[in-house]
Amino acid sequence: MSTATIAQKGTTYDCLRLENQICFPLYACAKELTRQYRKPLEEIGLTYTQYIAMMALWEFGSMTAGELGEKVHLDSGTLTPLLKRLEKQGLLTRTRLESNERKLMLSLTKKGEALKDAAAGVPSAMDGCIKLADNEIAQLKTLLDKALRSMEV
Repeated sequence: MSTATIAQKGTTYDCLRLENQICFPLYACAKELTRQYRKPLEEIGLTYTQYIAMMALWEFGSMTAGELGEKVHLDSGTLTPLLKRLEKQGLLTRTRLESNERKLMLSLTKKGEALKDAAAGVPSAMDGCIKLADNEIAQLKTLLDKALRSMEV
């Protein structure tokens, strides 16, 4: 059988079909979920990426920019401008460590801590945006966490 015949039958290139990919539905779901976060987050003055950074700071407290990047899976090229905007909004401070001036210590301001109260309403505003049963949501979260751990270096 020739290559042209195989290609026409679709078997050679089946691996390139969107419907056969795991990456595409993950990408599309993440994009759509982030879009749905836009409205409740606009009400508290944050983008989705700022929101996840703030959640980490609310949960774990002060940390270095590198530690934050590891927790929220963001590289310094994305994290640095995000942190500058959060600092400009008065939500956090960035200070150089005396022991290592290359490291930035991040700390929430009183305004940043206070924003936590407004942000507490975001999860309930998002409730039901994924039309799955509670046990399916829990299973999806478990599988995504497992997949993410398996890809970490």
